[in-house]
Amino acid sequence: MSEELPPSDAAREEAADEVRDTDADAWATACAEDLEAEKARRRARYGPPPGSAAEELKKLVDAVADKLSGIQSPLFGAVAGPAAEQVVRQVVQQAKAAVEPVIERNPDVFDHLAAAGNELLAAYRSAVEAQERRWSGRDDRIDPRDVDDRHDRGDDAGPGERIDLD
Repeated sequence: MSEELPPSDAAREEAADEVRDTDADAWATACAEDLEAEKARRRARYGPPPGSAAEELKKLVDAVADKLSGIQSPLFGAVAGPAAEQVVRQVVQQAKAAVEPVIERNPDVFDHLAAAGNELLAAYRSAVEAQERRWSGRDDRIDPRDVDDRHDRGDDAGPGERIDLD
């Protein structure tokens, strides 16, 4: 009869580490699958998410270039029409050639510029709303700078007098 010895402490710790590793991998895998499923649901419901600011700028440049290239203006006339259209196409292509490398080299810059623009817009909105409240007299919040201390104490220099009703 052979007796089996219980595993040593080192063997137990190694087995526990192995179980933890597989559990961590299973958890990470499940989370990744859930995230992908959620992204697929959002794409189906809302369409593809917007790209980075650099990608959106590149799309804008392409759209403007296509529009300008497709313009057939009566201002050019029948004689100058083909030559003028060729000049417009050439200018558009040169502009695209100048802009695209800048966008490709510095995509993060455009993301930062977009974020800064959003912050500036929020600050502008806040300032305009505060000024509109002061102008219209619909100030829901009382600005401490606009409150006169004499008004709170009742020391008004007006023609009326203060009457205590108690």
